[in-house]
Amino acid sequence: MKEFITDIVKYLKLSDASVREGLNHELYVNLAGYEFRNTMELLSKEFSLIAVFCVQNFNGHDGFTLFYAFEQKGRYEVVVFQRPLSSFQATSVADLFPSASWYEREINDGFGIEFTDAFDKRRLFLHEVYPPDFHPLLKAFRNHPIETRKDIMPEQEYRFNEFAGEGVYQIPVGPVHAGIIEPGHFRFSVIGETIFNLEIRMFYKHRGVEKLAEGKTPLECVPVAESISGDETAANATAFCVAVEKISGIDVPPRAWQLRTVFLELERIYSHLGDMAGMITDVAYPVGASNFYILREEILRQNSAITGSRFLKNIVAIGGLKHDVAIGALVGLLKYLKTFPASLKDALDLAYRSPWVIDRLETTGIIEKRLIDPLHITGPAARASGVDTDTRIDHPYGIYSHLPLQKHVLEKGDVMCRFAVKAAEIMDSVQIINDLLIEGIKQGEVFASTRVRDGYALGVVESPRGQTMHWVYIKNGLIDRYKVRTASYCNWRAIEHAIQGNIVPDFPLINKSLNLSYAGTDL
Repeated sequence: MKEFITDIVKYLKLSDASVREGLNHELYVNLAGYEFRNTMELLSKEFSLIAVFCVQNFNGHDGFTLFYAFEQKGRYEVVVFQRPLSSFQATSVADLFPSASWYEREINDGFGIEFTDAFDKRRLFLHEVYPPDFHPLLKAFRNHPIETRKDIMPEQEYRFNEFAGEGVYQIPVGPVHAGIIEPGHFRFSVIGETIFNLEIRMFYKHRGVEKLAEGKTPLECVPVAESISGDETAANATAFCVAVEKISGIDVPPRAWQLRTVFLELERIYSHLGDMAGMITDVAYPVGASNFYILREEILRQNSAITGSRFLKNIVAIGGLKHDVAIGALVGLLKYLKTFPASLKDALDLAYRSPWVIDRLETTGIIEKRLIDPLHITGPAARASGVDTDTRIDHPYGIYSHLPLQKHVLEKGDVMCRFAVKAAEIMDSVQIINDLLIEGIKQGEVFASTRVRDGYALGVVESPRGQTMHWVYIKNGLIDRYKVRTASYCNWRAIEHAIQGNIVPDFPLINKSLNLSYAGTDL
């Protein structure tokens, strides 16, 4: 880390005093206003933007501080740039980092800070019904009822990008869908059946998760983290707990980390199985999909047997686990996993032997490699497009640095590649769990006594969908600011590009190949 600090100071032409080491591979840099633009331009050449967020009254500063979190390409320390603001205005960096656009719109909604030169100033999570002066992340706002607008005038409606020309027409889909899923609006611009533009609008069920956390103890916030996205319970709970454990210097017992790893990989297995089943369903092959659904259901039952919850809730805790896992349940899981690879192979063989499955999956929904970094696309979507990123390897947490992990990277970036990457990762997860269970989960405690300290830190984990980030700021023993950015938040933007040149009936298939979380996007 010391070498990295020296390199950063030299590369960005900063003073040593403005750079300080954070917790566990984090670096914090204070930026003056006159340094900001030049520094951001330099960063755009070698660093990836992973998040932008705002904190009010941070560390004694009476006002707003913008945080820009980066990771360097080829080196995996996380650098967080702090920029104090003296007003409700800031400079946009979306021209340098396209992924910043949503973050800036989110900060404008939450805090009322205007990014004066932003190319897109539309609302993001506060839709038209909210009053214009409503900014719920301000400290002055308390959870009192607000009066929403009942009559929305045409000029107040959300403006989608408009395309006109001979033969061009729009297909609006959603926000209410023909299934038990959350709302999201998809506006297609098409000529015939060929799509040449898609614009996504989310945030129809904003829950105020980050505001809900304010003023709670870290212990009270674990269920909040678990509820961010129902099928990423273990990943989000672990990311939150990792951040708090870093702040407080808590050493999680080895047995607890081994069991956490089992839970995280089980979550990856059942999530990927659901995605693969959905892809096969959406090419009208329910017989082939049924095998993947059966395997997913069996994994969910194993989850219930070892934790008491099909979706691994109420088990991960700050300091380890809330309770131990019975040895009989672990033996039962090991016994089940012995039969699992053969069953998965049978399911895959049935899918791969179907010409119409291959025909629909290959060359469909290509995410080009050049888009991965600007949009900060992560997880299987990135690896299927030729980018070897995996937080478990790049930023190892827990015991992952001791596991024989590999990155499954394919180049074409289509639905077929995403299907194949997920299949390979399932087998890796099975092997990880098998190795842990066969070698024996270490005996001992599963919970370290905790005394939460004040401070701030990042928890970054690899969820089934990709990199998930939780930043926690504890002041006077309570959560003062909690920022969450799931993989879905970034990866939704990939669909807008993947769909171009495809036909309308391919959209469900492309969508399912990423299977992103609405709830995990709209906090």
